Amino acid sequence: MAQEVRGVVAPGKGERVQVQTIVVPDPGPGEAVVKVQACGVCHTDLHYREGGINDEFPFLLGHEAAGVVESVGEGVTDVAPGDYVILNWRAVCGQCRACKRGRPWYCFSTHNASQPMTLTDGTPLSPALGIGAFAEKTLVAAGQCTKVDPAASPAAAGLLGCGVMAGLGAAINTGNVGRGDSVAVIGCGGVGNAAIAGARLAGAARIIAVDLEDRKLELARSLGATHTVNSRTSDAVEGIRELTGGFGADVVIDAVGRPETYEQAFYARDLAGTVVLVGVPTPEMKLELPLLDVFGRGGSLKSSWYGDCLPERDFPMLIDLYQQGRLDLDAFVSETIALDQVEEAFDKMQRGDVLRSVVML
Repeated sequence: MAQEVRGVVAPGKGERVQVQTIVVPDPGPGEAVVKVQACGVCHTDLHYREGGINDEFPFLLGHEAAGVVESVGEGVTDVAPGDYVILNWRAVCGQCRACKRGRPWYCFSTHNASQPMTLTDGTPLSPALGIGAFAEKTLVAAGQCTKVDPAASPAAAGLLGCGVMAGLGAAINTGNVGRGDSVAVIGCGGVGNAAIAGARLAGAARIIAVDLEDRKLELARSLGATHTVNSRTSDAVEGIRELTGGFGADVVIDAVGRPETYEQAFYARDLAGTVVLVGVPTPEMKLELPLLDVFGRGGSLKSSWYGDCLPERDFPMLIDLYQQGRLDLDAFVSETIALDQVEEAFDKMQRGDVLRSVVML
């Protein structure tokens, strides 16, 4: 039987979100209903509310979540009722050309639930990133559920569902940071600080945090930065070069996603170094670089989608590191809130007051 639960809905472009009653259908073939325990408030949810993703309102927001599988549909074998899972928004298909080439983290045909969740009047909802987890329960494709150790805190574990995984993966997977490397991270919000934590996990020798605010730089130090540059008071490129013997960093990660920060990243890397763009630009942004510099400096210019992660590989491993005390996911949880406090959490996020507000259900 379909169930009525509470969820956070963005009714129209730029409108304040509302807690409304939503209808969650029974899972069909390949689907699962998950009882959500925690869901982080991510910038992507704000982009949805502002119409920055598409205009398929109303949206059911929330996608950075952990919970327990309540029921599954026909043909589901990888998860079962009672399993503790992190939700992911890239459930790989196993059949596309990327999957068949052994690169499923690039899957071009990821799965979502085929049935819609609706308002009580039957209006279909568009779930954020195919998840919609600012809700007591949500319907997803079963492949969006990744089993992890149930001892892990839901507030911390759920953050691997998006922002923290994006940052960790930008360093470990996309940037391929290795032992002894120098790494610079521009932008020390949730994703940037996760990239710093990832660089430390990978064994980087020098990790340089760059931001406009000293309080963010201090937090970056607590998560693994060895040096900091305040780009409000000094030149970011020169600061990074001074801290790397005049050469630039082996890997520079742009966690802001603006033309000016990308240009800083480009010129702050060493010859044959790597630039990783993990901050998400807006559609109107453009970048102009001298082609001779692109050619002459060599190396790699990469973008990182979801940290190039493979959830079934990465989530359990990272939860193990968390349980061992080697990855401080709790440090990313700035506050826990209720469903009706999401709008206030957006305001705090825009002011830079929090790494993550986490809705607890």
